Amino acid sequence: MAESGFLAPGEAVDLDNCAREPIHVPGRIQPRGVLLALRTDDAVVTQCSANVADLLGVGVEQVLGAPLAAAIGPDAAQVLLDHVANVEDPRLHNPLEVQITVDGVAERFEAMLHRTPGSATGARPPVLVLELEPFSSHASLTYTSTFEPVRDALAELDRAASLEELYDVAVRRVRELTGFDRVMLYRFDAEYNGEVAAEARRADLNAFLGLHYPASDIPAQARALYEKNWIRLISDVRYAPAPVVPTDDPVTGQPLDLTYGTLRSVSPIHVEYLQNMGVGASMSISLLRDGRLWGLIACHHYSGAHAPSYAARAAAEFLGSVLSVRLVTQAEDDRAAAARLSAGVLARLVAVTRDDDVSLAAALTGTPGLLDLVPADGAFVVAEGRVGRLGDVPDDATGERLARALADRGDEVLATNELGRTAPEIAAIVPGAAGLLALVVPGGAVAVWLRGEVEQSVDWGGDPHNKAIARREGETVRLSPRKSFALWREVVRGRSEPWAEDQVDVATSLRGYLGEGLLLRGRRDIRAAATLQRSLLPTQLPEVEGWTLDALYAPSGGGHAGGDWYDALRLEDGRLVVVVGDVSGHGLPAAATMGQLRNALRALLVTGSPAVVAVEQVDRLVRLTLPGQVATLVVAVVSPASGEVEYVTAGHLPPIVTSPGTDAPATVSDVLGTPPLGVGQRENRTGTAQVPPGGALLLYSDGLVERRDESILESLERLRSAAGRTTEPRALLTLVRDPTSDDDATVVVVRRD
Repeated sequence: MAESGFLAPGEAVDLDNCAREPIHVPGRIQPRGVLLALRTDDAVVTQCSANVADLLGVGVEQVLGAPLAAAIGPDAAQVLLDHVANVEDPRLHNPLEVQITVDGVAERFEAMLHRTPGSATGARPPVLVLELEPFSSHASLTYTSTFEPVRDALAELDRAASLEELYDVAVRRVRELTGFDRVMLYRFDAEYNGEVAAEARRADLNAFLGLHYPASDIPAQARALYEKNWIRLISDVRYAPAPVVPTDDPVTGQPLDLTYGTLRSVSPIHVEYLQNMGVGASMSISLLRDGRLWGLIACHHYSGAHAPSYAARAAAEFLGSVLSVRLVTQAEDDRAAAARLSAGVLARLVAVTRDDDVSLAAALTGTPGLLDLVPADGAFVVAEGRVGRLGDVPDDATGERLARALADRGDEVLATNELGRTAPEIAAIVPGAAGLLALVVPGGAVAVWLRGEVEQSVDWGGDPHNKAIARREGETVRLSPRKSFALWREVVRGRSEPWAEDQVDVATSLRGYLGEGLLLRGRRDIRAAATLQRSLLPTQLPEVEGWTLDALYAPSGGGHAGGDWYDALRLEDGRLVVVVGDVSGHGLPAAATMGQLRNALRALLVTGSPAVVAVEQVDRLVRLTLPGQVATLVVAVVSPASGEVEYVTAGHLPPIVTSPGTDAPATVSDVLGTPPLGVGQRENRTGTAQVPPGGALLLYSDGLVERRDESILESLERLRSAAGRTTEPRALLTLVRDPTSDDDATVVVVRRD
C-alpha cells in the first residue's frame, strides 16, 4: 500500500512523478549484501532480500518464517541477538563482524543492525533489520588504517581558520579514507541549488569546482532522508536490485521502511543521472546545520564498482559529522566577528538618536550612518516628517512614497535581493534597485538600504532547464536526468548582492532601538506640547461687571496635547472678546501653530481691527507662513451693557445661547458656512446673537460634540438640550462628550447675571 502522496513500491518512475517516489520504502536493496527483517520477540524472519541464496547459500523459502539461525547459523545468530539485547540502539554500535558458514566455508561478514522508524505498533513488536555485507578487501578498522587518518584529519580541521580551509581539508581527507576518484563538497543555497565549493580528484579528471546544480537534482524526499541517514553508498551503479520478499510486512501490510538501511536501493532516475555522468560508484555524506541539510560530501568513482568497508565509511561519516559541527562553529565565529564590528557602529548610532537636538533622519545619515552599519549602494530615512539620504538613492518625494508603500505592506523587516520578484509593487517605485532591506519602525519611521543589480554568470553542470526541453521535444529527446553535463553558463539578472544574515540581524536590532527612541522623543514632545499649550491658555479670565466667565480644556483620551485653545480679553472700548480655536493634529507642531494663531489674533484685536478683519488677516498668515496647516476658529465680541454678540467663524461650529430658568430652551446661532483657516475661498461674514439677562453664551470645540456614529446635527441637538439644563462646563462635558473620543474638548461659558 502506498503512503499518501507517494507512488506504490515498484510503480514506474519517470520525469514527471519522480518527486513522489517513495525512496524510503523502495521494496528493493543493492545486491552487495543481504537483508533480513526479524520480529524482536522471537527472532523469526518475516522478510528477506531475494538474493539470500547468492550470499548465504540458503533459499528464500528456507529463511522466511524461520528463526534467524536458519539463515546465518546458530553461532552468528546468538552473537547478534546477544548484542541487540545488551544495547539500547544497535544502530549506534555498527558494524559487528560475524562468521557465517556458506556452502561449508566460513566467511566473514559485516553486520549492520537497526530498528525501523516507528515499527512498534499495537499489531506487532518492533522490526529489527539485519544487513550483511561480505567483508571488504579493504583494510579493517585498525589503529593504522583508520584511527590515525581520522585523528590527523580532526587536528587539521581544528586548525582551519576559514570555511574554505574546512572544505578543502574535508574533501582531501575523505578521499584518503575511502579511495574514491573524486570527492566534492556540495553546498546548497536557500533554494537548494547546489554549488561545488571544494574538490579533491584524480589528476586526470576535469575539475567540477565552482559548478552549480539545480535543486531538482535532489528532490525534497531525498533531502529529508539525507537529514536522517548521514551516509549512502552505491557501490555499483549498474547493479540489478534485489527485491524484498514479500514487499509488504505480513502483519501490518506496509512496505519495509529502509530509511536507515545501508543497502537501500536508490531511485532509477538517480542511477540514470550517475550513469550519464560516467560514474561507476557513488557515496554521499550529509552535512547538517541546526538539523537541516546544509550540503553534501559527494564521492564519485569512474573506473567501475567501488565498495569501501563499513569501517572506512563510518570514519568518513564521522568526519562529516565533525565537519558539520565545525561549520556551525566557524559560521558562528564569523558571525560573532561581524557582530563585534557592527556593534560599535550600532552603539554610536543609537547614542546619536537619543540627542534631542538632532532629528532622527539626520542622526541616521550622519557619521557614522546607516551605510557604516550595513553596506549598500544607498540608504535613506523617513522620520518625524523629514527625509535623510546617503549614497545612490531616489529623491525625497520618491523616498516618502516608498516609505508609505513599505508601511502599507505590514512587514516589520523586509530583506530581499530579488525585489522585482519578491515585491513588484515596491520595485516599481525604485526601478534601479534590485535589493532592499527595510525597517518599518513603530512610531512612523522607515529606514531603507538599497542595492543595485549585480549581473552574475552562473556555471551549471549541464543545462538546468532541460527537463522542460525534454517535454517540449517529446519521446525523441531524453535530457533529464541531464544527459549532457557539459558546462552551461547562465547570466542571472534582477538580483543584487544578497543580504548576509548578520546584516539583517543588526538592522533588526537597530529597529528595536529606533522604536524605543521614537517613544522617548514622543513622550518628550507630548510633555513639551502640554507645557506650551498650558502656557498659552489664559491664567485668569477677565472680570466684567454683570458677567461671569468659566472655561474648561479637556485633553484627548490618549493624553496627547492637541490643538484646542481658548482666549478671553477686554478691548479698550469695554467689549469682551471670547475665542475658541482648533488646530488640526496633536503634539508639539499643533501646539506651536496654536500659539502663533492665538498671538496673531490677539495683536490684531487689541489694535482695533474688527473681528471679521482680524480673522481674515489670520487666514492670510496661515496661507503664507504655515502651508498645509488647517485650523478652525470662532470669535465672539460681547457688548456687556446690551448683551449683543457679534461672532465670526472659520470652519467652526456656531455659538449656543441659553435663556434663564431651569430647562429653558437654548438656541444654536446661525451657521455662517465659512471655510477653515488656510483652505477654500473666504468670504467675510458675521453673525449676531442676543444673550438675555440670566442667559449664557457657549463657545466650544468639535471634540465636545462629535460622535462617529451620528450626524453633526444630532450632536448639536444633544448639546442644545444639555445646555438648557446646565451651563457648568464639566457637567456639559459629562453629558455631551463621547467617552471614547480621542479628540480634545474645550468649553467657554459667558453668563449674564
